[in-house]
Amino acid sequence: MRAYVSSCEVRSPRSLAAVLELLEMSPNVWQPVAGATDLMVAFAAGNLSNRHFVNLWQLNELRGICVKEDAITLGALTTYSDVLLHPILKSVFPLLAAAAAETGGIATQNRGTLGGNIMNASPAADTPPVLLVYEAEVELTSARGSRWLPYVRFHTGYKETLKRPGELLTRIRLPRPSPRLRSQFRKVGPRKAQTIAKVSFAAVCDPDRKDVRIAYGSVAPIPLRCSSTEEAIRTGNDPAQTLALELAPITDARSTAAYRLRIAQNLLADFMHHA
Repeated sequence: MRAYVSSCEVRSPRSLAAVLELLEMSPNVWQPVAGATDLMVAFAAGNLSNRHFVNLWQLNELRGICVKEDAITLGALTTYSDVLLHPILKSVFPLLAAAAAETGGIATQNRGTLGGNIMNASPAADTPPVLLVYEAEVELTSARGSRWLPYVRFHTGYKETLKRPGELLTRIRLPRPSPRLRSQFRKVGPRKAQTIAKVSFAAVCDPDRKDVRIAYGSVAPIPLRCSSTEEAIRTGNDPAQTLALELAPITDARSTAAYRLRIAQNLLADFMHHA
């Protein structure tokens, strides 16, 4: 059943402070929305769980890419197109550009944001595995102040995060990786473009295998950093066997658990062979 526009209330404050005040006064009432690429899908299907939205799209305070020697900080409203057009991001963080290029079509890339991809909290999202292996941090801001969290801790369960009532994701920080790292991003789906991942994979590794980071999407309730598998690689143990214990794939309309596990193991083996 399709939702009706008249059943929704949308406010568009002109400043970040005004947004935070609104969220503080009415916690768990107003849902922040920016590009609306996921929201419009739910709207068309009549599956909106919320009818009160606060529009962030016009807030310049949540935009911008700040390049420093030790890290690059991205506003939460950084779009996939912003990533693809930024020469330093493409050079220093090639996996982020690869994931951005695999996300939807051009229209989605122009409107979809990194902050929205994180906060939607889908285990099948394209950028979270990349953010995990790049050891990203996220900034959560409320009317009472802000705090930084390691992104690896942010997702606590299916569609659940450490965001508190009244908080808004405002920035993402990526520490500059070593130029020695070899990396790979892969997305497996039923077609090459505009598809939801059956399995997604991101990995970085130095030639000595001392710095190894492995992450997956669509194989657990959350985007998953596989720390035990990383340790197995560093110590020379069987990573495929360890990986099977870390993942928790399910069978659904898009794939089976057995297929997802086999593909996840194959992607890891291919990366280790080439890295």
